[in-house]
Amino acid sequence: MQYIQPLWPAYPEIFLLTMACVILVADLFVRDENRGVIYMLTQLTLAGCAAVTWLTAVYLNTAGEPVHTFSGMFVGDLMSDVLKLITYFGVMTVLVYSRDYITARGMFRGEFFALAMFATLGMMVMISANHLLTLYLGLELLSLSLYAMVALQRDSGMATEAAMKYFVLGALASGMLLYGMSMIYGAAGSLEITRIASVIADEGAKNVVLVFGLVFLVAGIGFKLGAVPFHMWLPDVYHGAPTAVTLFIGSVPKLAAFAFVIRLLVQGLGTEEIQAHWQQMLAVMAVLSLIVGNVAAIAQTNIKRMLAYSTISHMGFLLIGILAGGLNGYASGMFYVVVYVLMNLGTFGMIMLLSRDGFEADNLDDYKGLNQRSPWHAFLMLLLMFSMAGVPPTVGFYAKFAILQAIVEAGHVWLAVIAVVFSLIGAFYYLRIVKLMYFDAPTDTAPISPRADARVLMSVNGLAVLAFGIFPQPLMSLCASSILASL
Repeated sequence: MQYIQPLWPAYPEIFLLTMACVILVADLFVRDENRGVIYMLTQLTLAGCAAVTWLTAVYLNTAGEPVHTFSGMFVGDLMSDVLKLITYFGVMTVLVYSRDYITARGMFRGEFFALAMFATLGMMVMISANHLLTLYLGLELLSLSLYAMVALQRDSGMATEAAMKYFVLGALASGMLLYGMSMIYGAAGSLEITRIASVIADEGAKNVVLVFGLVFLVAGIGFKLGAVPFHMWLPDVYHGAPTAVTLFIGSVPKLAAFAFVIRLLVQGLGTEEIQAHWQQMLAVMAVLSLIVGNVAAIAQTNIKRMLAYSTISHMGFLLIGILAGGLNGYASGMFYVVVYVLMNLGTFGMIMLLSRDGFEADNLDDYKGLNQRSPWHAFLMLLLMFSMAGVPPTVGFYAKFAILQAIVEAGHVWLAVIAVVFSLIGAFYYLRIVKLMYFDAPTDTAPISPRADARVLMSVNGLAVLAFGIFPQPLMSLCASSILASL
C-alpha cells in the first residue's frame, strides 16, 4: 500500500489561496467608503496564516524534521516556517505603512490587496519548494503579481514605464531560468532538488550541460536579487513605482529569493565539484554589486533611486554570505536578509509617512530640517540610516560583521577587504541624509500626522533596529537553527 503523504505542510498556502479568492469576491460587494473592511480582512488573513504556520510547526511537526508532500515537490521545515512567519509580518507592516498613501492616490482598492495576497502566496511556494517546477511556479506567481502592482496607478506615466521595463526584463530572466532548469533536467534526469543532489553526488559534475545550465540559473537568480550585472531594472522600477509598491518589492520578496538560492544552489547543487563553479560566479557578482551599488548611490538626488543602488550593494553582501558556505555563512546570510527587510520596511515606511496627497517625499532635499519638524521621526530615520551604513550599535553593523567573519573563516580575506572598503564609501550617502535632517534648514513645514497604527509600528520598527543590534544572538541562533534543520 502506497504511503499517503500529509498535506499539512501546505495548510498555510491553502488557507491563503482560499482567503485571497474570498477577498476578490467580497470586494465586489463592498462600497468605496467601506473599503477598510477589505483591508482588515487582508490583515486578518495574514494573521491567520501565521497562526496556521505556527500550529502546524508546533503540534503537527513534533519531530522537527523536514516533511515532504505533493510527491516530494513541497517541503515543510524549520527554515520555511521561520521565513514564512517573517514574510507575514513584513506584508502586514507594508499594508499598515501604505494605507494612507494608497488612499490619497486612489489605489485603496481590492485589486491592491488581492495582488498582495497572491504575491505573498508566490513567496510562500518559493520558500517551501523542493522541485524546480514548484520553484518556478512560485517565482512566476510572485513576479506577475508585482508587475501588475507596479502598473496599478494607471494615470502615472512613470509607473506604466516602470511596469513595462520590469515585465520585459523579468520575462527575459524567467526564460533564462527556465532554460537553465531544462539543462539541469537533461543532465540529472530529475527536477526534484534532493534527487538532483544525489545524482550529482554519484556521477560528479563533469557534465558540460550541467555547468551550462548552472550559468543560466545563476543569471536568473542574479536578476531576481538585483545583483550586478543583472541590476538594470532596479533603479527605474524603484523610482517609477508608487512608493507603497516599491516598499513591497524592496522588502519581503528578498526572503523568498534567499530561500530560492538555498534550495537551488545549496541543497540541489551543493556538492563540492559543482559548488566551485557557482561560487566563482557569485564572487564576481558580489564584487561588482558592492562597487556599482555604493558608487552609483552617491550621485543620486532621489532617495528611492539611492535606496535602489543601496539594495544592489546589500545584495552583494548577501552573496558573500552564500559564497562563504557552511553553517556560519548561510546562517549569516539569512540573518542579513532578515535585517535588510527590517531596515527597508522602516526606511520606505518613513518616506510614505512624510508623503501626502500631491507630494512625494522622495527627494533628498525633502528631508532637510526634519529634526526641527519632528525630532522623534528624525531619530528613527537616523537609526535606520546608521543601521544601513553598518554603524554600531545598530543591527546593520552586526549583520555585516557576521558576513565578514564568515567569509574570512572561509579563506577569502580579499573579498572581506573589498566589502569593508566599499561599505565605508557607502556610509557617505546614508550619513548625508542624517546631515540634512539635523544640520539644514527645513524647506517644508507641513505637519507630520500619520495614523496612530503607522506611528506606533514605525516606532517599533526603528527601535527594533537598535534592540537587535544590542541583543543579536536570539535572532542569529534562530537563523542558525533554521539553516541546520534544512541542510
